[in-house]
Amino acid sequence: MRIALTEALVAPQTGDIPIGALVVDATGRILGRGKNEREARQDPTAHAEIVAIRQACAAIGSSRLEGCTLVTTLEPCAMCAGAALTARVDRVVFGAWDEKAGAAGSRYDLLRDRRLPLSAEVIGGVLEAECAKPLTEFFRTG
Repeated sequence: MRIALTEALVAPQTGDIPIGALVVDATGRILGRGKNEREARQDPTAHAEIVAIRQACAAIGSSRLEGCTLVTTLEPCAMCAGAALTARVDRVVFGAWDEKAGAAGSRYDLLRDRRLPLSAEVIGGVLEAECAKPLTEFFRTG
């Protein structure tokens, strides 16, 4: 999570929200890393999680990330939760909860929705205060 947090802290340099993400394999090897790049790329889908998932898929040459974990500093939104499911990650670990748009247990729970054909284990609140701080500061000053 601390590595994802390092990614998050770089995002505001381009006007992006400070969110960072990683995809790690079962041994803990980092396959992909990302930070929010929506403003930098002028791409509404360039969330940290999507950037990390794309990089991880390219690294292993597959669209399936079975056995992998997505680590992100903020609870994934519906788009990112859907991407994690589509990529078939086994687990999603996140830091701060997102009461406005979170889709991993707070507002929605797409990752564990039994109506969907896929699901993922969810572990939330990891280094929660540390992950929330840059977000709070970004929106306070922004």
